[in-house]
Amino acid sequence: MTQAVTSRPSHAELIVTACRRVSDAMLAVEGTEPTPLSVVHLFESQAFILAPTDGDAMAAVHEADGLAAMLEITDCAPIDLRERVRSLIWLNGTLFPVPAGLERDLAVEIATEHPDDGLLDVGHGHSLLRLQLNSAVIATGSGAASVTAGELAGASPDPFWEYENDWIAHLDADHADMVGQFARKLPSHLRTGRVRPLGLDRFGIRFRIEGPDGDNDVRLSFPRPVTDVQELSYALRGLAGCPFINSLPE
Repeated sequence: MTQAVTSRPSHAELIVTACRRVSDAMLAVEGTEPTPLSVVHLFESQAFILAPTDGDAMAAVHEADGLAAMLEITDCAPIDLRERVRSLIWLNGTLFPVPAGLERDLAVEIATEHPDDGLLDVGHGHSLLRLQLNSAVIATGSGAASVTAGELAGASPDPFWEYENDWIAHLDADHADMVGQFARKLPSHLRTGRVRPLGLDRFGIRFRIEGPDGDNDVRLSFPRPVTDVQELSYALRGLAGCPFINSLPE
């Protein structure tokens, strides 16, 4: 079967990528206060989450054979924007405890592809829970979309998820000249606003235009998807029309 060529990540890919760099997430279980989370790992149609061992959510899930729950993830830009939120994500499903005897081994397995210092807390005040996903919803500046558990199971995170925040912060702080070059390619009615880098992926770069009448998000796409840092650096410089500017941090 031929795979369709696109110029942007799928909604499922956006969700999987956002979960790799969670900074603000909440677990909602009926009858308990929302639980703040710092680790969310998607694997196929499941989400493994790190929660306080003595928290209400942990107590509730041990009292039930599967518990309806919702996970809300706020994906924020790494720079100080007027509105930092890039997307809101809701994962719905059934919550189960992870057997205590399996937690450490599972944490090590998760860390091999999703390294996070929070996983070191397993067994030290935090425990793993498993959310069997039923569906997901993502809301961005361009609207909202539903995503099935099957679509999430087939999606992979963007290959630059570990570095995106540093690159966006570097571009915003040190390369106003390059951002200005990008801005020349935006629709003319948006060029009067303040142009700030918002996101970066294998398909292109996104900008937030902070105008007098509100904010707008715009994507500039690469001629083709990139696969490594060298290709990404070349694509950025080519898109900006600045072949000799080093766009990435040292």
